[in-house]
Amino acid sequence: MTGRAPAMTSSGEAPTGYRQHPVSFVRRSGRMSEAQQRAWNEVSPRMLIPVERDAASTSIRADSTIDPAAVWGRTAPLIVEIGSGQGHAIVHAATGQPGAHFLAVEVFRAGLARTMLDADRANLDNLRLVEGNAPEVLEHLLPSASVDELWIFFPDPWHKKKHAKRRLVTAEFAALAASVLRPSGVLRLATDWQDYADQMVSVLDAAPGFTRAFDGDWAPRFDGRVLTAFERKGTRAGREIRDLTYRRSA
Repeated sequence: MTGRAPAMTSSGEAPTGYRQHPVSFVRRSGRMSEAQQRAWNEVSPRMLIPVERDAASTSIRADSTIDPAAVWGRTAPLIVEIGSGQGHAIVHAATGQPGAHFLAVEVFRAGLARTMLDADRANLDNLRLVEGNAPEVLEHLLPSASVDELWIFFPDPWHKKKHAKRRLVTAEFAALAASVLRPSGVLRLATDWQDYADQMVSVLDAAPGFTRAFDGDWAPRFDGRVLTAFERKGTRAGREIRDLTYRRSA
């Protein structure tokens, strides 16, 4: 959803194919720098996965499933980051693991452009990006049991009670995550909002197809996660960083 209401039909209903559930973002028109615009124009043809849309501008049309081996030109483990932001975490990870495939999922073009800019400077050929709503990417774009690791680091907490329904990690989302992860695949999460961390635990402990991959209340910090502005901001505000790790049951 773009943050604006869809044009209504003559009957007063949303157009066919438009989302019937709230999304976890409000899409803002962030201005891109000249370098980001150049990256978008010059790098996106080889790095941004083209997708077919439904009615919404960040939607993914049903039956648009990709073949990862064809997209990357080889077979390798696939790591997907949802809400990749400016791309700091995934560019760092892709640089350190050239033998793996990485997919950044984001709705903000300025963030995607920054990611492409940094990836191009690093001469990465194992990173691809998709501009799309994460649940639709999981449901319609990625093949079943195709993902080795799924990362969700510092999703929008929607901390006001009236907005909690917009949070990404729900039972419905857990089912989608389970569907794309391979058996024994890993779901990694991090947040600096305690009540969201509690919600994540409640959802994933109850979700069919997932088992905890940590002892105690919280997982240790994932050492593959580079320190980002989101994490620094939470730490400066005095909030505890909570990591969670779940494994896809066989």
